[in-house]
Amino acid sequence: MQKKIEDFLTSLEVEKGYSENTRVAYKNDLGQFLHYLRSQAKPSVDGWDGVKKDHLVSYILYLKTDREYTSTTVARKVAAIKSFFHFLVAEGLIRDDPTATLDSPRVKKYLPRAIAQEDVERLLEATSAKDTPRALRDRAILELLYATGMRVSELVALNGGDVDLASASVRCFGKGNKERVIPIYERAVQAVDTYLNKGRISLLRDPEQKALFLNQRGERLTRQGLWLIVKGYVKEAGIKVPVTPHTLRHSFATHMLRGGADLRNVQELLGHANIATTQVYTQVSNERLREVYDEAHPRAK
Repeated sequence: MQKKIEDFLTSLEVEKGYSENTRVAYKNDLGQFLHYLRSQAKPSVDGWDGVKKDHLVSYILYLKTDREYTSTTVARKVAAIKSFFHFLVAEGLIRDDPTATLDSPRVKKYLPRAIAQEDVERLLEATSAKDTPRALRDRAILELLYATGMRVSELVALNGGDVDLASASVRCFGKGNKERVIPIYERAVQAVDTYLNKGRISLLRDPEQKALFLNQRGERLTRQGLWLIVKGYVKEAGIKVPVTPHTLRHSFATHMLRGGADLRNVQELLGHANIATTQVYTQVSNERLREVYDEAHPRAK
């Protein structure tokens, strides 16, 4: 059960770009819940698929009465648990979500962070300094992330046959195993083509390996491995703002909408089930435009 928590915490770092302090809070909250399940839960459970709504209700009561936590603290801990179970269901690790009918606590929602197009270009250019198999792979990864807005989990799950360079498109499977085909621009096509012909063949160890992106052992690249790759190039490019692989997804959506793309089209490209999720990016775009305006027209003091 602890291993699933660690996988979730990794996803918060790699895909969500959460800060270290936030991840530590999630770790503590979930660790406390796991301790409760192992020591006090009735009936007892030996896996996350055995957790029911009654366990959650009893735990909330325990937090309020036995531990005398404030409503704000309880709300935060419940939010962490809900996010964790959403992750387990999305990853196919459990079938049913025991938090589905649990009242959602009110928590502050933060706008996704996008970086400027200039910073995206600096990040992409940082991969051009070398011509090694790993550098060719890294350039293809970053170009593809920004060209498609794919989730990290979707990108590392790609197989060689999922990319159609002739039609300049890539097929991926999102949440709920829903398939979508995303067009990619010419520069990304060229980066992937070069990687396939000069990079992947050098990293390949097993001719039966289907994964598109390989690590130095010839195995499928992991989400954690991808995060480390991006982190290295962010430092090399001298970008000062926080950037994770998921930041490129946010940037893709924000820049598409700012460029005049239709909201519904962006929703389809991102694989959002609800258009309200996509609309958040219009707020990001508008906020950045206001910042640019304020920078160009400082108020008189």
